[in-house]
Amino acid sequence: MSRNEVSTKGIRLWRNVRLATLREELDPLGVIDNGAVAVREGRIVYAGAENELPSDLSMPDEVIDCEGRWMTPALIDCHTHIVHGGHRAREFQLRLEGATYEEIARAGGGIASTVNATNALSVDELVESALPRLDALLSEGVSTVEVKSGYGLNIDAELRMLQAARQLEQLRPVRIVTSYLAAHVTPPAYKGRNADYIEEVVLPGLARAHSEGLVDAVDGFCEGLAFSPAEIARVFDGAKALGLPVKLHAEQLSDLGGAKLAASYGALSADHLEYLDAEGANAMAKAGAVAVLLPGAFYTLRETQLPPVEALRAAGTRIAIATDCNPGTSPLTSLLLTMNMSATLFRLTLEECLAGVTREAARALGILSETGTIEAGKSADLATWNIDQPAELIYRIGFNPLHERIFKGERISR
Repeated sequence: MSRNEVSTKGIRLWRNVRLATLREELDPLGVIDNGAVAVREGRIVYAGAENELPSDLSMPDEVIDCEGRWMTPALIDCHTHIVHGGHRAREFQLRLEGATYEEIARAGGGIASTVNATNALSVDELVESALPRLDALLSEGVSTVEVKSGYGLNIDAELRMLQAARQLEQLRPVRIVTSYLAAHVTPPAYKGRNADYIEEVVLPGLARAHSEGLVDAVDGFCEGLAFSPAEIARVFDGAKALGLPVKLHAEQLSDLGGAKLAASYGALSADHLEYLDAEGANAMAKAGAVAVLLPGAFYTLRETQLPPVEALRAAGTRIAIATDCNPGTSPLTSLLLTMNMSATLFRLTLEECLAGVTREAARALGILSETGTIEAGKSADLATWNIDQPAELIYRIGFNPLHERIFKGERISR
C-alpha cells in the first residue's frame, strides 16, 4: 500500500448524506450535496462528494445510508457553568413577585447561595448534579462542552469543580474542556480585598490546578461588581507564566475595556460583550479572539443593551454562541434554543448561528484543529438530522430533530 492510500480496514462510511461541512473555503455552510464521510479509528479520512470517493475507500467495513439526511459537525457549547451545587428556582420566583436582586442577595441568595451549595458537595456529588445538564446538551448533538469552575471561591472547592468536570468525560462520550474561573467574584471573607484574594486564593489555586492537569484555560470576570482590568491582568500574568491560554467575561454590564485587555494577552475569546465598543471589537479581531455571545443571560436578565453585532461584523471578529448554562442568570441547557435566541434576539444569520456552535465555538476553545468542521484529519464528531434544510435547526423552538450523534467515529443513539 502506498503512502497516499488509506487501508479499508476499520473504515466506516456514511453515504447518501447532505453535508454542511462548515469549511470556510466552500460556501458559507460548506455544503456538499450527495456527500459521503469515511472514518477510520475515530478520525475523518474523507469528506466530500460521494461520486468522488477514492477507490481505496469504496469497500468499507460498515456503510450507513443516511437516506438524504443532513449532517453537520457535532455541536459545541463553548461557555458553560454546568458543574455546581443547588439551584435558584426560588429566587426566580421571588423576582417574579417583585423582589430586587439586592434584596435577594441580602437574604443570602444570588451567587452566594450557589457558592454555599457547591462548597457543600463532594466531587462525586458535583458529578451527579451535573450529569442531567450534560445529558440534555448531548441529546441535541453536542460533542464538546466547556466547563468552568468559579462557584467554589476557595482552593479546594475550585479544584473539586474541575475534578468533577474531568470525571464527566469518563462517564459520557463527550470532550470536556475546562476553564479555571476562581476570579469570578470575591468571597465575603475577602470583601474589599480583591488583590489579597487573587494572591492568596486565585493564583495558588491555579498553580495546583495546573500541576494536577485540571485546567485547559484561565477565565475571569472583568466588571465593576467583580474584578478590575488591572486585577484581571494579574491573573492573566499567572496564566501566561504557566503557558495557559486565557479568556474573559467582559463588557456584560459596562465597558471597562476588558475585551481590549483580553486581546492584548492573545485571548481565545471574550464573552458576553453587550457593552463592547468598536475599538474593543477591532482589538479582538486583530488578536484573533472570538466574541462569544450568550443570549440566555440576556434573556433571563431581561437586558436591553444588545451586543454590537454590526461592529463585530465590521471588524471581522469571529462570533460564537453558547448556552452560558448556570443556575442564576442562564439556566439554559439547549444549544438548539440558543441558536434560535441568537437569531431572534441578536439578529444573527443562519450561517453565523451554525458556525457559532461548531467552527467558531471550536476556535473559541482553541481546538479548531481537532473538531468543529467536517474535513479529513479531524475527529469524527458529527450529527445527522431529520431536517429538510439547515434553517430548521434554528427556526424551530423546543423541537429536537437529531437523528444520530457520532463522537470520535462511534455511533451514539439519541
